[in-house]
Amino acid sequence: MKILIVLAHPDPTSFNAAIAQTAADALVANGHETVLHDLCAEGFDPVLKRAELLREPKLDETITRHIEDLKSADGLIMVHPNWWGMPPAALVGWIDRVVRQGVAYKFVAGDKGEGVPVGLLKAKKALVFNTANTFEKREREVFGDPLENIWKKCVFGLCGITDVTRRTFSVVIVSDLAQRRVWLEEVAETVSKSFPKE
Repeated sequence: MKILIVLAHPDPTSFNAAIAQTAADALVANGHETVLHDLCAEGFDPVLKRAELLREPKLDETITRHIEDLKSADGLIMVHPNWWGMPPAALVGWIDRVVRQGVAYKFVAGDKGEGVPVGLLKAKKALVFNTANTFEKREREVFGDPLENIWKKCVFGLCGITDVTRRTFSVVIVSDLAQRRVWLEEVAETVSKSFPKE
């Protein structure tokens, strides 16, 4: 299987980067083809251009490559911190520019975009690993866990992916090395369970 990992964190030494690398290592150990896009390291431009909104847009090389990786993926793994109840701008921009109509979803014949889209992605399984500096109970009770809706309903649900596993590691800012090792073991186990050896 081909699994696409998308990482959004500006610090290459972050725990998010460690999560992404652990996921990639687990996939390789299980014999999967792995594509890892570290958006910040790549300098991915998150700003959607007006020309990209056209019915038949001329897309640059970077966006075309990301689209091909998304379309050909059998599974997806997203890794990012919870910032203001959202993914970082790099990942929001990646969704804007790459998870496009005609690529990830379409509208039925006669629908001009006002209806419910139909998912097009080949991938049917997605994992989302988040870090947070808010306790899980507070995230749910005070904020309503917006990332749960963003990923499961607004993004993956729209693209036809209903098998979504999301795990938030918190409170990461006060975690020590021993705790992070335990969390990374959980990442490897979750990835191996979701995408076992072929």
